[in-house]
Order: sequence, then structure tokens, then C-alpha cells
Amino acid sequence: MSRSQNVILTNMCLIEDDRGRLVMQIRDPKRYAWSGAALPGGHIEPHESLVESVIREIKEETGLTIKHPQLVGMKHWYTKDDERYLVFLYRTSEFEGNLRSSDEGEVKWVSRQELPQLPLAYDMLNLLRVFDEDNLNELFYRERLEDDFLREFW
Repeated sequence: MSRSQNVILTNMCLIEDDRGRLVMQIRDPKRYAWSGAALPGGHIEPHESLVESVIREIKEETGLTIKHPQLVGMKHWYTKDDERYLVFLYRTSEFEGNLRSSDEGEVKWVSRQELPQLPLAYDMLNLLRVFDEDNLNELFYRERLEDDFLREFW
């Protein structure tokens, strides 16, 4: 029995400033399959370390150079093609540079109080629990339902 499986590797990073604001990326619904306000991140390239990839992705998408990103957990699910889609979740408050938008979408600083008023990407508020609650480190979408997922926190 083979123990290998097809996996898509990605990352996402919560960047928080000294005023408690988060960097949010607003993805265009006309351009992307999933859209709305989300934390920045992207795909891990072949032969790239996990930390290297999140630093690169954040620089490309926000203009910020992050330092000391800390792995806080992951979210994952199976695609319709039975591929495991794995998102490594990082957090940092150490960064340099000026925030700038990219082709991936507009980026801006947002207070946590503003989040519920934004057009958030799917399940963003639930995902933030993994970043914020010390007893959680995983969000797993166990089963795809008609228009949602059966989610489990670990």
C-alpha cells in the first residue's frame, strides 16, 4: 500500500503591527476562484523551505519584509480531485518596508474590529481562531458539503 499522496503546499501569514492592526489582502472576485479579504500568502515552490516561502510570498504580495515568522498551525482539506491542500499558518509582528498592493490584490492595514464589516474570504473568522487561541493548531475541513465544509479544530 502506497503511503504517498498528492499534496498542494501553501502558506498564509498574519502580520500584526504595534497598534493591533492586521495586513489584509482583498482579492478580486472577477479574477480569482476564491476572493474576499484574507491574510496574504501563497504557494511553496519546489526546493524552497517553508519559512523561505512565506517570507518571499509576503514580500511579493505586500512589499513588506517579514522577520521571524512563527508557525502557529495549519489548515487543510481535500480538493475535488482528492489532493490534500495544506496551508501552513504563520504569524509575525516583525517587519520592514512600506505596504503596497500587487497583482494579487489590494493590501491594507485593518483593525480587528473592522474585520466583520469586510467582504471576508471563506471562513476567515474561523481561521483566525487558529492564530489567536493557544489551544488550537489545526483547522481541518473533514468533509465537503453542498455549499460548505464540515470543519474540525484541533
